[in-house]
Amino acid sequence: MLNSYNLIGKRALVTGAASGIGLATVERLARSGAAVAINDLPSNEKLETQVHRLRDEELTVIAAPGDIGSAASAQLVVARATEELGGLDYLFNNAGTPATRKPIPPSDLEALTDEFWHRILSVNLMSAFWVTKAAVAALQSSKGSVVNTVSVSAFSGGASSTAYATAKAGLAGLTRELARGLAPDVRVNGIGPGYVNSSWECSFGDLEADARVHVPLQRVGQPEDYAEVGVFLAVSALYVTGQVWIVDGGLRL
Repeated sequence: MLNSYNLIGKRALVTGAASGIGLATVERLARSGAAVAINDLPSNEKLETQVHRLRDEELTVIAAPGDIGSAASAQLVVARATEELGGLDYLFNNAGTPATRKPIPPSDLEALTDEFWHRILSVNLMSAFWVTKAAVAALQSSKGSVVNTVSVSAFSGGASSTAYATAKAGLAGLTRELARGLAPDVRVNGIGPGYVNSSWECSFGDLEADARVHVPLQRVGQPEDYAEVGVFLAVSALYVTGQVWIVDGGLRL
């Protein structure tokens, strides 16, 4: 049974939220009464589609398009969201990219070009810093919270690439340091997803078959599984900060 929240009057920004974990988080927040700014790339047609769909359900959502893999764009996204929402209570740094359609073996160093590293680090690590920095005044004013989408690869590798696993390890560290720097006014935590059933750019083959063998709960995690934990950390876990909660069905046991 899902936790029940009354978030009427609360305001949230979710990055990378036109699909997957981000969209599930938006729906969880909006159905609990929050007003939510949905960020994704300006070129992503899914963004407007999802905004219209949720508005048709009489949920309070706005579009906040922008490529937050750029510091300047990240600032504009936050400025637009906070202005339209009238402030900010919750920030979900969920945006991420593998920047490859097939996993890159750890031995293939030639594939890890400078350009590849730059995109991976900008979107998966630096964006969380840029967005949080831009939002910090609003979050301090509301005594709000931040949740970062990390990854189990931050702790055990095995991701779409060495660069991705490294960026997520950095995000785990950033979560800890932001929690120190923004306390006591703002809590900062993260979730560490395992297998996810979503339209991820990188294909890992038959995840369901793999999960039945390697995941004790014998299934792939749904976006709603991760959204539930992320929203709990943002809203209810009032004495938790600086933590990354692993949500992987027991994969790392």
